[in-house]
Formats: sequence, C-alpha cells, structure tokens
Amino acid sequence: MVAKYEESRRKRLEENKKRMEALNLPQLSQALRNSPSPKPSPLKQVKSRTIQKDLVVVRRSGRVANMPAPVYKEILIDSVKIPRIRRAYTNTSKYRDYSNRVYASMEDREEAMEKADKLLEDLGSDHPAFIKSMLQSHVTGGFWLGLPCHFCIDNLPKQDEMITLIDEDGDEYPTVYLARKKGLSGGWRGFAIAHDLADGDALIFQLTNRSTFKVYIIRVDSPSEDTA
Repeated sequence: MVAKYEESRRKRLEENKKRMEALNLPQLSQALRNSPSPKPSPLKQVKSRTIQKDLVVVRRSGRVANMPAPVYKEILIDSVKIPRIRRAYTNTSKYRDYSNRVYASMEDREEAMEKADKLLEDLGSDHPAFIKSMLQSHVTGGFWLGLPCHFCIDNLPKQDEMITLIDEDGDEYPTVYLARKKGLSGGWRGFAIAHDLADGDALIFQLTNRSTFKVYIIRVDSPSEDTA
C-alpha cells in the first residue's frame, strides 16, 4: 500500500515539474533572485505653508466713510424706563390702568340710554341714527367700537373707508371704518380720549352723509363717593 502511494506521489511530482518547465517558471524565478533590489522611493518632503493674514479695511459707504467705525458690544439694560409720547389732547395713562376701571351701574346706564332716546326723538328722523352704550372695551385698552350690523349693511360703505366723527362743538375726528368687521378702528381711540368717554355713556351717531357721523354724548351719572 505504501509502495503504491509513493509511486503515485513520484508521478505527480514529475508531472508538476514538467508543467513548470513548460511554463518557463524555473528560469523566471532564478532571474528574479539575481536581479538587484529596487531602490526605495524617496519620501516626499512636505513643505510647511505659511498663511499670511492681512488686515483689510472693510469698504464702507461714502456717507459714513469718514465717520469712526462702530463698536459693537453687549449692553445689559436694567430697569430702564422708556418715556411714553404724550398725546396733545390729554394724558392717556389712566386709560391703560385696568385695575382702576370704573364701571357704571345698570341703573345709571339705563338712565343715560333713556336720555339718549329722548334726544334722538328731538333730533327727528331726517338722517339714520343709532344709540351706542359705551363699554370698557370701547373707552379703555382696546378702543374698538363695533357698530350695529343691520345699520352698517343698510347705510355704510361696503368696503373699508374713512368716516369722520363730528362732535357737538363741530370738531372733526377722522376714523377708519372696517367694513368686514363693521366697526371703527384707527381714530376712534383719539375721539374717546379727547371726549373723556366713560363706561355707561350713551352716544348718538347720526349719519349726515355716507361717510360722516354727527355724534351726541350723554354722560352717565358719576358714582357717589359714599358708594361701596
């Protein structure tokens, strides 16, 4: 058994040797052994780069070119009070002090409305008119005056427009009428403050033409000092 294995192994070695000779592998292997070893490639020398930073003057507009450059720094402001612009007509601080609002009683409000109804009868029916009882939202804070919807639909413009309010002294106050919201916005605040309107006052708005109201003011009775 061993003899057969050795004989088979010898034959394989001879076959492999013949194949190598046929491919000329022994000569190539000998040539590689005899060839001089290649020189190692020199390492690339890394050149250090120096970045030069130049200070460049930022171009500024001709209008400020001769002015000193601005200096920006963080400023901490602590308890800075910015003065409010005072209106020409009066001091408006009390109209922003919601804690000191004075509300009219139901009796005083109804009395002012009764007086307004009587005055409206005396004015006649030559011009369309309505009565509006003042609320806090009309005379403080928001200063928004909503008008009766049916009156707006029947008598006022269908788009935003300036409407002038004329008081009993003939003074005029332009206001902004917002058709979609059916109320007076810009300008109404000035009218309310100038006439010192208060909660419970009853106002008659008489439309003298398509963009002018004659306004009559019926004051609500002031509460007595001994009222709790």
